[in-house]
Amino acid sequence: MTSKKSQSKVTAFFKSKEERITELERKNEEALLGGGKKRIEKQHEKGKLTARERLDFLLDEGSFEETGKFVTHRSYEFGLQKQQYLGDGVVTGYGTINGRLVYVFSQDFTVFGGSLAEAHAEKIVRIMDLAMQNGAPVIGLNDSGGARIQEGVVSLGGYAEIFYRNTRASGVIPQISAIMGPCAGGAVYSPAITDFILMVRNTSYMFLTGPSVVKAVTHENVSAEELGGADTHSVKSGISHFSCANEIECINNLKRLLSYIPQNCEEDPPAIPYKAGNEVREVLDDIVPANPNKPYDMKSVIDGILDEDSFFEVQKDFAENLIIGFGRLAGRSTGIVANQPASFAGVLDIKSSQKGARFVRFCDSFNIPLLVLEDVPGFLPGTDQEWNGIITNGAKLLYAFSEATVPRITVIIRKAYGGAYDVMNSKHIGADMNYAWPTAEIAVMGAKGAAEIIFRREIAESEDSQAKLQEKVDDYTDKFAHPYKAAERGYIDEIILPRNTRMKLIRAFTMTKNKVDTLPKKKHGNIPL
Repeated sequence: MTSKKSQSKVTAFFKSKEERITELERKNEEALLGGGKKRIEKQHEKGKLTARERLDFLLDEGSFEETGKFVTHRSYEFGLQKQQYLGDGVVTGYGTINGRLVYVFSQDFTVFGGSLAEAHAEKIVRIMDLAMQNGAPVIGLNDSGGARIQEGVVSLGGYAEIFYRNTRASGVIPQISAIMGPCAGGAVYSPAITDFILMVRNTSYMFLTGPSVVKAVTHENVSAEELGGADTHSVKSGISHFSCANEIECINNLKRLLSYIPQNCEEDPPAIPYKAGNEVREVLDDIVPANPNKPYDMKSVIDGILDEDSFFEVQKDFAENLIIGFGRLAGRSTGIVANQPASFAGVLDIKSSQKGARFVRFCDSFNIPLLVLEDVPGFLPGTDQEWNGIITNGAKLLYAFSEATVPRITVIIRKAYGGAYDVMNSKHIGADMNYAWPTAEIAVMGAKGAAEIIFRREIAESEDSQAKLQEKVDDYTDKFAHPYKAAERGYIDEIILPRNTRMKLIRAFTMTKNKVDTLPKKKHGNIPL
């Protein structure tokens, strides 16, 4: 028989319903505070939002569903058992952006500096697995001091688990990384594998080894911003696709980027309602100068062809001689690759080839049709280019176009010289339709260079070498510096008036909308990396 005293003990052990609810509310409040009010204030003083504030701006209001809110670390080394924070430095879950499902993780710098360790990594891995299973984009908001040193090798194992999933997810679901604070050491490899990286000026940076290590090893004095800041990676390395003035701009760019991209590799890219009108754009007639050597801005051509205000440039500050980005034609998402005559005459070089190849492969992975606007005098000559691998780097762009099975259409605006003509989505490497403006020049090289080679002896032996050279230049120009020879061979499907370009492209992309093309059976190709 149980005594009254023991009964009271049993009753005291079991909490009432009200007490359980109160405990849940307390834990929820604790989790929302992260590392506490003082650390949140420090985050704000640096001009940074907290992990949860970022998600509030990113996701549709009321759509966020958190996972792993009460997860804590399981380490007892170096006094960590005395520091337990709910969530373990990362907020994970899913929600919607403009009504579309996304999976997210947002690192919390107020908890252990956002450092990654076992439990922290498990939460991110769980989100990535769910994203793969359900075919939706995964977005990482990175703000971390790196590996949690106190947890040793399990931190490194956590990173590797994430890298592995980044790689497996590549080309299956879109992966986007927003760098909102530090991202150093091994942590940089996860964003590097993802499809797009956005950075914030003056508050975010990425590097493998920090300024102190650089100074110790190479004796260079460099700040974190100079070494791996947003502008450095947007202009010099090309690692960052978007350099943003602040976190709100970064989040807005991320949301706009998603509007052009499908949920996964088995879906078509999103289209918006479009009402057909007069598709003739007379402004295109006057963009290309009469002088074939005078530069112009290819972005004017892009704006004249695409739906109004729809062009969204990617990597605009890196390798500016090639333009890449997303736009819409009759409401449909389209990837644009275009030479830029206003920068280095639009030549292809190492950096622009890398830039273009990566973008083409992304578009092909996610069923986004490709529009190529061509005005290219060739590949950039010089020892620097040759010694640093212009051959294999140029081949990357060639390989990417040749491999792509999405609809691909090229418009030759002006110059299409040499091997660069082949590389820029020519009919010979599988383009579906190729158009040319009357201003197009399709040849092995420019008229002057060709004349100097072909008629070298004749020019040298003439009484007036300059006059003879000009005569031969004019002769070569009449025979080859136009699109008609290529059209005679069927390499150009139609020579069109500039004003009709938009209309022709809308019809051509509609015609190729249901294109079916498959690559030969193989494990994967061996692109010249």
